[in-house]
Parts: sequence; C-alpha cells; structure tokens
Amino acid sequence: MFRKAVLADLDVIVASNIALAAESEGLALDRVVVESGVRAVLSGAVSATYFVMTDDQDFFIGQAMITKEWSDWRNGDIWWLQSVYVAPAHRRRGVFRKMYAALSNEAKRAGARSLRLYVDSTNAKAQQAYAAVGMKTGHYLLYEADWGNE
Repeated sequence: MFRKAVLADLDVIVASNIALAAESEGLALDRVVVESGVRAVLSGAVSATYFVMTDDQDFFIGQAMITKEWSDWRNGDIWWLQSVYVAPAHRRRGVFRKMYAALSNEAKRAGARSLRLYVDSTNAKAQQAYAAVGMKTGHYLLYEADWGNE
C-alpha cells in the first residue's frame, strides 16, 4: 500500500533518513535534528509531504518525501522528489518502480506538471535507477551554498 505518512510513521521515517544519509553520503546525522525535521513535515508545519509504502500487514517497505514549487513557465506545481529510501530487505523486488509509479499518480492527481529530482553526477548507481523508471535527464544542474548555522 502507498499512502501519505502520518505521525505514527515518525520513528521509521527518521530511521530511514538516517540510514539513507549514511548509505548514500557517508553522513552520520543527528537523530534529534532529523526527528525535529520529520515531525515538522508530518505536522504540516512545512510545505513537504512524506509518503510510505507498506506491505499488507502495514509493515514498512520504503518512503519518499516531496516538496512543491510553482513553475511560472509551466503554470503549475512541480513536485521535487527530495529523498527516497527502500529498506534493504525489499530492494531488487521492483519496489522503487512501484513507489515511483504511485508517486507519479499522486502528483498527476494533484495537478502537478512535473516530478523532478537531482542526482549527484558522480552517483552512477542512482542515475541508472532513475533512468530505469523513465526519468529523463535535463539541462539543470544543482548549485548550492550551505552556510550552516552562521
């Protein structure tokens, strides 16, 4: 089942985000900070949405977070796929494809004009995974300055 996350999903989403950062970026995230951020999303305090995929017994399989941005030249919302995590036990079972299809359907139902994400140009594994579900490359590159807690 694919559904919007609720506050009861907090612990599993926090654990997923911590695991995702460790696995994909080699980062050890502060649990308190991550929990605060996830709680803000789940409570509606910020403009983002988590979705979770579960099995028939509501056991967690994976999660994705999206944010929305208005595109004036498309005259509609663009959904940004900010993070995706599939639990290791469920990888290689087509779960990402199912999540992507379900998320695409959610975006289309909501009237979104596009579903986007950025992938680090050195992350060949991620690029292959996203290309396999039909996401196309574009002319955008992500440039970011991070000033931390200045």
